[in-house]
Amino acid sequence: MHLFFAKKGNKLLNVLLSLIFFSRFGQIVTIVLATSGQSNFLSVAFLAFTPLYYAAPACFYLYISCIIDDRTELKKLQWLHFIPALLAIIHVTPWPTATEIDWNSITRHLAAKGYFSLKVRSGLFPSSFHYILRPLLVLSYLTLAWFKLLRSKTAESKNPDQSQRFWILFFLRTATFFQTLSLVPAFLTMLHIPYTLTSFVIVNCLALLAIILYTLHKPNIFYGHLLVAVDWKKKPEPLIRLTEDTGKQHEIRYIEKEENEKPLSKPGKKVKIPANQLAEYSFSMKKLMEEAELYLLHDFQIIDLAAKLDIPVHHCSYIINNHIGKNFRDWINGYRVNYFLKQYPIKGDKITIEAIANESGFKSLATFYNAFKKEKGAMPSHYLNQEESRKLLNK
Repeated sequence: MHLFFAKKGNKLLNVLLSLIFFSRFGQIVTIVLATSGQSNFLSVAFLAFTPLYYAAPACFYLYISCIIDDRTELKKLQWLHFIPALLAIIHVTPWPTATEIDWNSITRHLAAKGYFSLKVRSGLFPSSFHYILRPLLVLSYLTLAWFKLLRSKTAESKNPDQSQRFWILFFLRTATFFQTLSLVPAFLTMLHIPYTLTSFVIVNCLALLAIILYTLHKPNIFYGHLLVAVDWKKKPEPLIRLTEDTGKQHEIRYIEKEENEKPLSKPGKKVKIPANQLAEYSFSMKKLMEEAELYLLHDFQIIDLAAKLDIPVHHCSYIINNHIGKNFRDWINGYRVNYFLKQYPIKGDKITIEAIANESGFKSLATFYNAFKKEKGAMPSHYLNQEESRKLLNK
């Protein structure tokens, strides 16, 4: 639902991917209803989701293809891929002259042999429309997707957009595994080889658990794809990587080039603020920052602060530089670092440092490391280790 109605990102890709998940959801609901013997509800779910089952393989191929080709809309000929879905709509439509469907029999077959092994008539067309055409579509479009990837530059390791390549490979491999595994019972049935459906369910669950554990350690794999609110195409600012030797430990230190800020007031312009008003402005600025937590906003600028307080921008700049003793960037980053240190003991074992830094208002991990070093005089891991050691000694 998030993908289907998302306003950010590539709308075509969002819709194609959401249709794939809707289809998978429908398939799971259908099997659950079948195994629980709910033939009445099964008939509704089966008729509603069947067109999606026949559209999903095409959506899968078109999704991979449009990412690689960087397309935001389908070509006219690409709409022909949805002909099987149109046939499926005709198939499940309750025509007056159509043969009555035995939903009890369909329920028993689905519960016993799985989705792709259904050989009972389920609509206008013969049962082969389901147990032959559907697996054929899955295998054909999986093959086309891999062929499309291998022919493209995205498959090359030297491709500059590694996040896109990594997502495509992850998505394609995962889909290939689960789709192939779901087809195995159908092939075993054709070869008259005995099997238990429970064993395939267990393998599916274990594989899904492994994927969840993997993505918990690499949540950024979803940025711009499943989590489309993140602009994954935005290029990071230039970084310099230095190795900082801390004895037995080696830590990577990220130093980010400071943004060139335009002077807020003309050179030589004198700012005259009475002493009592200077103290009042300074107090108001600190109070607003602490109570409203404006530093958590990634794009918060000094002009926004001035607008909140209804004072001139150059007065804000003068107070921060001369009365507080920092420039605006260092001042706001100090609040962000302190917020990070409050959140880390609470969330450090649940989410990554990068995620907590992002919640604290930092746009990038590089900005966070640079600000933390400037504020605390040490890199985050070294500082946190020192704090932990100090707490243990005090105990």
